Amino acid sequence: MHGQRNKTVCQWPEPSWRNPDIDWKNAEFVTVGIDVGSVSAQAVIVADGEILAYGNVRSGWDGSGSALKAYRSALQAAGDLPEDRFNYCIGTGYGRVNIPLAHRTLTEIACHARGAHYLYGPDVRTVLDVGGQDIKAIRCDEKGKVVTFLMNDKCAAGTGRGMEVFADLLGIPVTDVGDRSFRFEGEAPEALSNDCVVYARSEAIGLIRQGWRLERVLAAYCTGMAQRIYAVLERTGVTPQWAVTGGMAKNRGVINRLVAMIGAEDMKTPWDPQIAGAVGAALFAHTLCRKGKAKRQ
Repeated sequence: MHGQRNKTVCQWPEPSWRNPDIDWKNAEFVTVGIDVGSVSAQAVIVADGEILAYGNVRSGWDGSGSALKAYRSALQAAGDLPEDRFNYCIGTGYGRVNIPLAHRTLTEIACHARGAHYLYGPDVRTVLDVGGQDIKAIRCDEKGKVVTFLMNDKCAAGTGRGMEVFADLLGIPVTDVGDRSFRFEGEAPEALSNDCVVYARSEAIGLIRQGWRLERVLAAYCTGMAQRIYAVLERTGVTPQWAVTGGMAKNRGVINRLVAMIGAEDMKTPWDPQIAGAVGAALFAHTLCRKGKAKRQ
């Protein structure tokens, strides 16, 4: 997975943002959350419990470097915030043990629940986090505290990494997969294998050789991914107040099909759904500061 890859396929926007209504100079506590995953890394800077700025970047093989890259992206967006102004930093995600700025780490499950509570509002009760290498279905309460959760227990099927592998195979940008999966004629195709990326790739190659258009193959793959995700959700139960975090939330080819399977619309947010884990980490850091338990090392 670390070899040469087609950069035009893998490229996706690396957004950053600053809240123009917040002046960090007036904040009692400035906290940072950094979420390092296998595909992307996010850093969120929070001033007294409100998002000041964030950066969302592609992660590399070096977790430490990915964390710093995300933090610098958020710092640049924040403008005149000094690099060491923050009071406390919490790391989370797949690469949380390699975040040099973090004073402590927390699981991505707790952080995504807390972050989704902020991004989508207090009504959210089911959080579906579709990350680069796993799927998590999380039930939370009115405060964003985890009640129960379930993770997928197989391979990259249904995850962001699986989608990237598939996009590479077909030679198209991963950001185009969702829209193009609806541009086919005729009846909706049956799903490709939803249990293994390798099997799905083999099926796709066979269908292309049979003359299938790329859009029809993409539709079949997105349907398979939606089924794989739904199988995880079904085991925890899904409430009408459900939301999606992680990069897959931006892929309507998968999410729209998942909505049809569930029979209820997912909740919407104006925020980037990929920052949920980092938001939760930053908010946990803020809570520690308010309780007087966080001390700069």
